Amino acid sequence: MRLLLVVAVALVDTDGRVLLAQRPPGKQLAGLWEFPGGKVEANERPEDTLIRELSEELGITVAEPCLAPLTFASHAYPDFHLLMPLYVCRRWEGTPAPLEGQALAWVRPRDLRDKPMPPADAPLIPVLVDLLGP
Repeated sequence: MRLLLVVAVALVDTDGRVLLAQRPPGKQLAGLWEFPGGKVEANERPEDTLIRELSEELGITVAEPCLAPLTFASHAYPDFHLLMPLYVCRRWEGTPAPLEGQALAWVRPRDLRDKPMPPADAPLIPVLVDLLGP
Protein backbone atom coordinates (compact mmCIF):
# COMPACT_ATOMS: atom_id res chain seq x y z
CA MET A 1 0.00 0.00 0.00
CA ARG A 2 1.39 3.37 -0.97
CA LEU A 3 2.05 5.98 1.72
CA LEU A 4 0.83 9.50 0.98
CA LEU A 5 2.24 12.40 3.00
CA VAL A 6 -0.16 15.34 3.20
CA VAL A 7 0.31 18.32 5.50
CA ALA A 8 -2.49 20.45 6.95
CA VAL A 9 -2.82 23.57 9.07
CA ALA A 10 -5.35 24.93 11.51
CA LEU A 11 -5.40 28.66 10.79
CA VAL A 12 -6.69 30.27 13.98
CA ASP A 13 -8.08 33.81 13.88
CA THR A 14 -8.10 36.35 16.71
CA ASP A 15 -11.54 35.09 17.82
CA GLY A 16 -10.20 31.52 18.23
CA ARG A 17 -12.01 30.19 15.15
CA VAL A 18 -10.43 27.68 12.76
CA LEU A 19 -10.57 27.98 8.97
CA LEU A 20 -12.00 25.02 7.06
CA ALA A 21 -12.13 24.61 3.29
CA GLN A 22 -14.73 22.56 1.44
CA ARG A 23 -13.41 20.22 -1.24
CA PRO A 24 -14.82 21.44 -4.57
CA PRO A 25 -16.87 19.30 -6.97
CA GLY A 26 -14.81 16.97 -9.14
CA LYS A 27 -12.17 16.30 -6.50
CA GLN A 28 -11.92 13.15 -4.41
CA LEU A 29 -14.05 13.51 -1.25
CA ALA A 30 -15.85 16.50 -2.82
CA GLY A 31 -18.15 18.38 -0.45
CA LEU A 32 -16.27 17.40 2.70
CA TRP A 33 -14.63 20.05 4.87
CA GLU A 34 -10.92 19.92 5.66
CA PHE A 35 -8.02 21.85 7.08
CA PRO A 36 -6.09 23.71 4.34
CA GLY A 37 -2.91 22.10 3.08
CA GLY A 38 -1.82 19.61 0.48
CA LYS A 39 0.50 16.88 -0.73
CA VAL A 40 4.16 17.12 0.15
CA GLU A 41 6.11 17.06 -3.12
CA ALA A 42 9.41 15.21 -3.63
CA ASN A 43 12.29 16.97 -1.89
CA GLU A 44 9.89 19.38 -0.15
CA ARG A 45 9.67 19.90 3.60
CA PRO A 46 6.19 19.93 5.20
CA GLU A 47 6.62 23.58 6.21
CA ASP A 48 7.51 24.54 2.63
CA THR A 49 4.44 22.66 1.40
CA LEU A 50 2.18 24.64 3.73
CA ILE A 51 3.73 27.97 2.75
CA ARG A 52 3.24 27.09 -0.95
CA GLU A 53 -0.26 25.65 -0.58
CA LEU A 54 -1.56 28.52 1.56
CA SER A 55 -0.33 30.99 -1.03
CA GLU A 56 -1.84 29.02 -3.95
CA GLU A 57 -5.16 28.06 -2.30
CA LEU A 58 -5.87 31.05 -0.06
CA GLY A 59 -3.62 33.89 -1.24
CA ILE A 60 -1.98 34.37 2.17
CA THR A 61 1.67 34.55 3.13
CA VAL A 62 2.89 32.53 6.10
CA ALA A 63 6.37 32.69 7.61
CA GLU A 64 7.84 29.37 8.71
CA PRO A 65 8.32 30.43 12.38
CA CYS A 66 4.52 30.96 12.55
CA LEU A 67 3.87 27.26 11.81
CA ALA A 68 3.79 25.16 15.00
CA PRO A 69 3.48 21.37 14.67
CA LEU A 70 0.62 20.09 16.83
CA THR A 71 -0.30 16.47 16.06
CA PHE A 72 -0.77 14.08 13.16
CA ALA A 73 -3.29 11.68 11.68
CA SER A 74 -2.59 8.22 10.28
CA HIS A 75 -5.44 6.70 8.27
CA ALA A 76 -5.78 3.76 5.91
CA TYR A 77 -7.93 4.49 2.87
CA PRO A 78 -8.76 1.61 0.50
CA ASP A 79 -5.93 2.35 -1.96
CA PHE A 80 -3.36 4.28 0.11
CA HIS A 81 -2.30 5.11 3.66
CA LEU A 82 -2.41 8.78 4.61
CA LEU A 83 0.02 10.35 7.06
CA MET A 84 -0.96 13.94 7.83
CA PRO A 85 0.91 16.24 10.21
CA LEU A 86 -1.25 19.11 11.50
CA TYR A 87 0.28 22.49 12.24
CA VAL A 88 -1.28 25.50 13.96
CA CYS A 89 -0.83 29.02 12.62
CA ARG A 90 -2.11 32.21 14.25
CA ARG A 91 -0.24 34.80 12.15
CA TRP A 92 -0.24 35.37 8.40
CA GLU A 93 -0.30 38.22 5.91
CA GLY A 94 -3.39 38.82 3.79
CA THR A 95 -7.00 37.70 4.02
CA PRO A 96 -7.78 34.07 3.17
CA ALA A 97 -9.73 33.88 -0.10
CA PRO A 98 -11.07 30.82 -1.97
CA LEU A 99 -8.70 30.87 -4.97
CA GLU A 100 -9.50 27.31 -6.11
CA GLY A 101 -13.29 27.45 -6.07
CA GLN A 102 -13.59 26.02 -2.57
CA ALA A 103 -15.98 27.33 0.08
CA LEU A 104 -14.37 28.63 3.28
CA ALA A 105 -15.78 28.73 6.81
CA TRP A 106 -14.44 30.04 10.11
CA VAL A 107 -15.59 27.54 12.74
CA ARG A 108 -15.41 27.52 16.53
CA PRO A 109 -13.47 24.48 17.80
CA ARG A 110 -16.58 23.04 19.52
CA ASP A 111 -18.44 23.19 16.17
CA LEU A 112 -15.81 21.45 14.03
CA ARG A 113 -17.63 18.12 14.43
CA ASP A 114 -20.72 19.66 12.81
CA LYS A 115 -18.97 19.81 9.43
CA PRO A 116 -18.67 16.56 7.46
CA MET A 117 -14.93 15.83 7.18
CA PRO A 118 -12.75 13.14 5.64
CA PRO A 119 -12.09 10.23 8.04
CA ALA A 120 -8.44 11.26 8.49
CA ASP A 121 -9.38 14.77 9.71
CA ALA A 122 -11.83 13.76 12.46
CA PRO A 123 -9.19 12.52 14.98
CA LEU A 124 -7.50 15.94 14.84
CA ILE A 125 -10.53 17.74 16.27
CA PRO A 126 -10.16 16.72 19.97
CA VAL A 127 -6.55 17.91 19.98
CA LEU A 128 -7.61 21.29 18.60
CA VAL A 129 -10.44 21.58 21.13
CA ASP A 130 -7.97 20.82 23.94
CA LEU A 131 -5.59 23.48 22.62
CA LEU A 132 -8.09 26.20 21.78
CA GLY A 133 -10.97 25.49 24.16
CA PRO A 134 -14.58 25.29 23.10
